[in-house]
Amino acid sequence: MEKKRGFYSGKIWIFLLAIMVFAAFYKLPYYVSAPGSAEVISDFVTVEDGQDSDGDFMFTTIRMARANIYSYLWAKVADYHKIYKLEEVRSEDETDEEYSVRQLKLMDESQNTAVLNAYRKAGRKADIMTNGIYILHVGEDTPADGTLKTGDRILNVDGKAIVSQQFFVDYVSGKKAGNKVSLKVEREGETMEKTITLARLKETGNIGVGITLVEDRSVETDPEVEFNTDTIGGPSAGLMFSLEIYNQLTEADYTAGKKIAGTGTISEDGTVGPIGGIDQKIVAADEEGAEVFFAPNEEGAEGSDYEIAVETAREIETDMVIVPVDTFDDAVSYLEKINH
Repeated sequence: MEKKRGFYSGKIWIFLLAIMVFAAFYKLPYYVSAPGSAEVISDFVTVEDGQDSDGDFMFTTIRMARANIYSYLWAKVADYHKIYKLEEVRSEDETDEEYSVRQLKLMDESQNTAVLNAYRKAGRKADIMTNGIYILHVGEDTPADGTLKTGDRILNVDGKAIVSQQFFVDYVSGKKAGNKVSLKVEREGETMEKTITLARLKETGNIGVGITLVEDRSVETDPEVEFNTDTIGGPSAGLMFSLEIYNQLTEADYTAGKKIAGTGTISEDGTVGPIGGIDQKIVAADEEGAEVFFAPNEEGAEGSDYEIAVETAREIETDMVIVPVDTFDDAVSYLEKINH
């Protein structure tokens, strides 16, 4: 009898273990986000012969991942955790891999615009170079399906260098269904030729290959600037990258010995744009001891990132100073005041 009871007890434990493993690995149709970290930017960005600083600029992150049963339930009760439906995070038909690629590419572009803003402000040389187009998504049952892949870089079409995203779109859409185009493609360091038979796309009604693309750009600078952000995605560090690079380019130390965090996209004209999860980033910055936090002001709009940041700072009772910024120049002006 004891043997039988032990046998059934063992079966129950195996069953419970199987349930626990299933709950950990089964992916729900949701994403969960939580406060991430505040990272010292000088660990990731280096300007050749750049100036050192007594303080630190920091970019802030959130942790975002597909939900399993455990993380979904925890997000229901934990402070500053959020649950998003799949379609709120990913584009239609976009895979997890394609989402990750898109986030990394957005980071690349934010770095380009950060460099342009910082170098122009410092009166240094910075030129944008277009290196082709980068594939973010390949549509199912389109001419590109099975031939091109997410992450491919198209260098030329029919022997013509791709000088812009619009050039490629205009060239392809100007042809007829059934026409073929030859593409020079770079994939994982290898260059290859791919031939695509064009078709009229259901989604747009235009002639095309069926890809979502973005210009693959780089910035040539003097002095050179180097990034080490291969595993970090998204565009929200643009403002803070600009400030770090500008600080390394100039003799003045704009940190004034402080820990200065923040967030916000940056455009080529210096406009600072809103981002998601600023309340979570306030929590992350406070945990790392930040003294100042730059928040997108959105020109004083109701419910702006700045307003959310101020409310979150009040809730967690931090002494961190929340500073509203609409432009890169706004942030620099504030730093000039605390630096003198």
